[in-house]
Amino acid sequence: MAKGYYVGIDVGGTKIAAAVVTPAGKILGREKGPTPRGRGAKAVLAAIAAVVEEAMLDADVKPRKLKGIGVGVPGIVDAAGGKVVAAPNIPIAGAPISQSLARRFGVPVALGNDVNIGVLGERWLGAGRGVDDMVGVFPGTGVGGGVVCGGRLLTGAHGAAAELGHIVLNPGGPLCGCGARGCLEAYASRRAIERDLREGARGGRPTQIAELNGGKLDVIKSRVLAEALRLGDPLVTDVMRAAAERLGDGCTAIRHCFDPKLIVLGGGLIEACGGFILPIVRERLAADPLFKRVGDCRVKVSELGDDAVILGAVALALG
Repeated sequence: MAKGYYVGIDVGGTKIAAAVVTPAGKILGREKGPTPRGRGAKAVLAAIAAVVEEAMLDADVKPRKLKGIGVGVPGIVDAAGGKVVAAPNIPIAGAPISQSLARRFGVPVALGNDVNIGVLGERWLGAGRGVDDMVGVFPGTGVGGGVVCGGRLLTGAHGAAAELGHIVLNPGGPLCGCGARGCLEAYASRRAIERDLREGARGGRPTQIAELNGGKLDVIKSRVLAEALRLGDPLVTDVMRAAAERLGDGCTAIRHCFDPKLIVLGGGLIEACGGFILPIVRERLAADPLFKRVGDCRVKVSELGDDAVILGAVALALG
């Protein structure tokens, strides 16, 4: 087993989190800070380095004990070049993230897409321990995904593989944020659920969702959806069932592509409403006629939560 310590970093649109981790996956210290807004890539790189230094202080680990760093970022990543090709919510596209951190801390740096890396974390220490063929699907504001085939993370020719939220279920369906129509994300993300709830409420469907959400229907938190389901709200129940069915259809398509042994569902929507969503997804998968005789594909909830990307980044750094 590798000696020394590693740092895993999760760079998000609002916060940067880092942890010092042993080669066995034990977190010794951690820190987080806000992602700088409107100040450019240089400020974001400085903030990442500062969070790493604070995490090392929290773990009481000296720089000379550090062996490697892994970084997860939202966007399309050129891992070989150590840069982000496209990042819609953070001004780091083209920034030399790997080179900057390598110079600062004197260790190798591995860079990857945050959702891909989160799936790698689940395979290492979470719901997919030891599973060589698995897929992660993470419905939230959008729908992220990651694929492990034969024990290796699938990244594709341009670092853009596993954009599973943009599998097209219906070319004539609702407009997705990517510009296409009928994507899985346009049916099963929280943003899509909010859209359908607004349409239903404006159409006169009986619902308590506005009351439960402080009188607003623009942004509806997953915990509010969970409470509405608990109360048996008819509109929320219908909308959530439709979203879960489309998620099941998306997982069926994913199964046809990758034949995984396991699909891990994660993210805030699943954490809050997984008890309602998972049985519907499993039912849709079980109804698929093509794979009835092929073998089982399990569906599980992610286990690592907010630590999935941090631990996956360390797994990436460990190689």
